[in-house]
Amino acid sequence: MRSMTEADRPRVYRMMKDFFGSDAVLTNGSDEIIERDIDECLSDSPFLEGFVFTDESGEVKGYAMAAHSYSTEFGRHCVWVEDLYLESELRGRGVATEFLEYLRTAYPDSVTRLESETDNDRAIRTYLKNGFEEIPYLEMIRR
Repeated sequence: MRSMTEADRPRVYRMMKDFFGSDAVLTNGSDEIIERDIDECLSDSPFLEGFVFTDESGEVKGYAMAAHSYSTEFGRHCVWVEDLYLESELRGRGVATEFLEYLRTAYPDSVTRLESETDNDRAIRTYLKNGFEEIPYLEMIRR
């Protein structure tokens, strides 16, 4: 795992298209949104961090984005795992667990939150194994 760089842009872009086109996400990210998200990760923004995951040869095979905010509900910093995407060869190899542990270590006084589609059983098992718990929430959005 390492921070995303400009050289990673084309690969991350393709993975984001796959991610947003999958059943794991309800919205279909437009090209403009994907480019803006990557731009934000590569900037000095305090709001969004971008990470990539590589295989043994160094080829990028996954990415994640973590957004930062303050939670009045919990009275502390909040890290939202916005995207966590792994190509099939990295799944089941502890990469997601390593990333979640990194966030716990890097931001020890923070609450970490994420969303999952209810039928994404594999992801849900990973999150539960890593200490996450389900909270019954109705999320609403205004665009």
